[in-house]
Amino acid sequence: MSSAFTYILTATAVSGVVYAAFAFDRHQRRLQFIEDYQLPPGLLAKLKAAHPHLTHTEIIQVTRGLKQYFRAYLKSGRRYVAMPSQVADDLWHEFILYTRDYERFCSKAFGRFLHHTPAIVLRQSQKQDNEGLRRVWWQTCKEEGIDVTAPKALPLLFALDADLKIKGGYHYTPDCADLRKRGVAGSQCGGDFCSMTFDGGTAGLGDGDGGSGDGDGGGGCGGD
Repeated sequence: MSSAFTYILTATAVSGVVYAAFAFDRHQRRLQFIEDYQLPPGLLAKLKAAHPHLTHTEIIQVTRGLKQYFRAYLKSGRRYVAMPSQVADDLWHEFILYTRDYERFCSKAFGRFLHHTPAIVLRQSQKQDNEGLRRVWWQTCKEEGIDVTAPKALPLLFALDADLKIKGGYHYTPDCADLRKRGVAGSQCGGDFCSMTFDGGTAGLGDGDGGSGDGDGGGGCGGD
């Protein structure tokens, strides 16, 4: 092997390490920016006007849920993530109306604009939306140390609507097996995110990477 070729290989390897370190540092700074970000004055008052029964503490809980959603997007390598909470979606929509603030936030948090998508649940034949929901489920469970495939609890973002009694919100149960045995309907199930019955797969689980050590490479339920 020539010395020139060895030099090229070494330089390439060093460049890769330097770039990876830079990307990781940028990623961590973006996560911290999201965590520390103070929403524009007046925004929380608008959420309160839309949901007058919420206390100040509960409104802060909604802001934490929205930030968890933003972190899930970043940790997923800025792949599509769907919104599972109606009240967090309401706050997100109000935030977007503060156009300049929201554009600056997105630039610093993601390096690009994050477009709004309405809150949804798993649905038959809606592969892209289901993939986005599975992706945010994976990331929020991982963040809170919850078993993705057999959850005993719900991540904040998935628990908000039921906890805060949001009219028209999406109510989740970690494991619906007992409810279904008793014929009780009306709740979304955390365990369904590993089910292939909705669109024939479990795309979105475990594919978040972001290029900064946040990915887990491959599906989280097996057999997809």
